[in-house]
Amino acid sequence: MSVAASVQPRLYAAEMAGGVRKKSPGSPSPLWGKLHTLWQDKHLVLFKTEYTLLVVSVLWFLEVGINVWVIQKVAYTEIDWKAYMDEVEGVINGTYDYTQLKGDTGPLVYPAGFVYIFTALYYITSRGVNVRLGQYIFAAFYLITLLFVFRIYYRTKKVPPYVFFFVCCASYRIHSIFVLRLFNDPVAMMLLFGAMNFFMDGYWTLGCGLYSLAVSVKMNVLLFAPGLLFLLLSEFGLIRTIPKLSLCAGIQLLLGLPFLLENPIAYMSCAFDLGRQFMFKWTVNWRFLPEWLFLNRYFHLLLLSAHLLTLLLFAFRRWKRPGESVFELLKEPGKRKIRTLTDNLQIVLVLFTSNFIGMCFSRSLHYQFYVWYFHTLPYLLWSGGVKKLAHLLRVLILGLIELSWNTYPSTTSSSVALHVCHFIILLCLWLAPPLPSVPTETQEQTPNKDKRH
Repeated sequence: MSVAASVQPRLYAAEMAGGVRKKSPGSPSPLWGKLHTLWQDKHLVLFKTEYTLLVVSVLWFLEVGINVWVIQKVAYTEIDWKAYMDEVEGVINGTYDYTQLKGDTGPLVYPAGFVYIFTALYYITSRGVNVRLGQYIFAAFYLITLLFVFRIYYRTKKVPPYVFFFVCCASYRIHSIFVLRLFNDPVAMMLLFGAMNFFMDGYWTLGCGLYSLAVSVKMNVLLFAPGLLFLLLSEFGLIRTIPKLSLCAGIQLLLGLPFLLENPIAYMSCAFDLGRQFMFKWTVNWRFLPEWLFLNRYFHLLLLSAHLLTLLLFAFRRWKRPGESVFELLKEPGKRKIRTLTDNLQIVLVLFTSNFIGMCFSRSLHYQFYVWYFHTLPYLLWSGGVKKLAHLLRVLILGLIELSWNTYPSTTSSSVALHVCHFIILLCLWLAPPLPSVPTETQEQTPNKDKRH
């Protein structure tokens, strides 16, 4: 054996021991390796959650073109935009009494955050006249909302990527609510999903601030409040939760101050009217009932009771971990027998479930209310405890819900179908396994512990 031949293996061994291995000129680059793996798994890209980022990125850019096409090719329908502009114009002209602020569709019934945001839109769109510009602004709101929603799904990796096509491109009603109707509901939900991203990153104070701002646009966001309270108590205990709740209340007080100083009773009764009567002709979910029952106050009390009871059942039996008392949540986390770790999966599931329960027992759902829970439905379906609920059946449920919301005017069949789908989802969530217990000693290993404030 030659000297060169005997030295070569020793040099190779030395390079390997030192962590250095020279790449041969013909070896592929890391990018090429990833592309090769992607090509090999091309038939699984739509089913494996590790490809979520790739799929949602493609869909997001596709949505840019879809929104432009919808704005250019589909006729805008005037419903509430002109009324919004009339209402904020009254504030601009110096009227702060909510009893005097009205539009074409009736009095102003939204909190102060709505007034400020739509006042900005009033000026940007030349006093509301440039509707086309308003449509493009709402298209931007839609794309921002998708970014927030996709980031939630990417962080949790709970839903297969092919489902995201139904979360965006396939829904006519959602595109209509955003860019063809210009309702305020999408603005509130955009802020809500932004707040959820803060919660998932551990920035609870910032999240609570943004959540309160969402409530100030439309109070449907309060449907998430029971779940948020549960999470705050789980994360901080009662004493440290109080400042977060005070922040939410303080923001509402600050935003509403001009109106509260003018006529506090009018502001509170109009902006946060929990007893407002809905019109039967617009209901999506209770069309199969006679109108007299739909308007009956005892029926409303029954729905409220069922709503509260279901929330309590989920809080005591599904959100709470096994072996843990609900009263333990009132203690400081470090003093509990079982550490209540609020990971991303729990944050999303509790908030989405809290909102969904409110939707199930709502006194009435109007067409624009679809955006209140549309983006949460896939997560809820794929979080259920019925393993035999096949992918095709889950997609079928999504399709039936979409069909129910697209049926105008609503029919007995569409309303019944919607309730059946809601019941299946709620039952699957109830049958889901309880959250796992996490021992106290793992508290120091909590991710992003330094950010959780």
